[in-house]
Amino acid sequence: MGRGRVQLKRIENKINRQVTFSKRRSGLLKKAHEISVLCDAEVAVIVFSNKGKLYEYASTDSSMDKILDKYERYSFAERSVVSADLDAQGNWCYEYSKLKSKIDSIQKNQRHLMGEQLEGLSLKEIQQLEQQLDNSLKHIRSRKNQKMTDSISALQKKEKELQEQNKLLEKELSEKRKAITQQSHWEQIEAVPATSPSTSNFLITANSLPTLNIGTFQAGQNGGGDTTPSEVRFHQWMLRH
Repeated sequence: MGRGRVQLKRIENKINRQVTFSKRRSGLLKKAHEISVLCDAEVAVIVFSNKGKLYEYASTDSSMDKILDKYERYSFAERSVVSADLDAQGNWCYEYSKLKSKIDSIQKNQRHLMGEQLEGLSLKEIQQLEQQLDNSLKHIRSRKNQKMTDSISALQKKEKELQEQNKLLEKELSEKRKAITQQSHWEQIEAVPATSPSTSNFLITANSLPTLNIGTFQAGQNGGGDTTPSEVRFHQWMLRH
C-alpha cells in the first residue's frame, strides 16, 4: 500500500524540522545541478536557514555573481518596460479624460448657442452668450457681404467680356454683309453685255436721220411689160458732199 500524501505545513518539532531541512536542501541542490548539466542551463540557488545560514549553488560554468548580475539586468529591463507601459497607460487615461471633458464642454456650449438648457446660466453668462452671438452674426454678415461683392464683381466682369465679344461679332457680321453686297454688285455689272460707245452712237444717229427714197423699176415675173418700182433709200448723211 503506497505512502499517503504528505500535508505541507510547518513542522512543529525542532529536530524533525532541522532534519527535513537538511534532506530537502541537499535534494534541491542536487536537482539544480542535474538541470544545469542535462539542459546546459545557468542555475543559481540561494537558501537561508531559519538561523540565517547561507547555502548556495551556481552552475559549473558560471559564477554566482555573473548569474546575479544577469538577473539584475533582466529584472531592471523588465521593470522599465512595465513602468513605461504603466506610464503610457496612465497618460492615455489622462488624455482620454481631458478630451472627454473638452468634448462635453463644447457640446454644452453648442446647446447654449442653440438656445437650449439656459436655465442654469447666470445673468452674466447669458450676457456673454448674447455678446458671442452678436459677434458671430457680425462675422457671418461680413462674410456674406464679401461673397456677394465678389459674385457681383465676377458677373460684371463676365458682362464686360460678353459685350466685347458681341462687338466683335457685330463687326465681323458688318464686314461680311459689306463683302456680300460688293460681290453682288460686281456680278450684276459682269452680267450686262459689253458694247462699243461709237457703234451705239452711230446706230442711234442713223435711225434718227431722214431718208430719201429713189424709185426704180424691175421686170415682173409674169412675163409682161409691167414693171414694179422698188425703193432705194439713202440717208441724208450719204447725200452730203
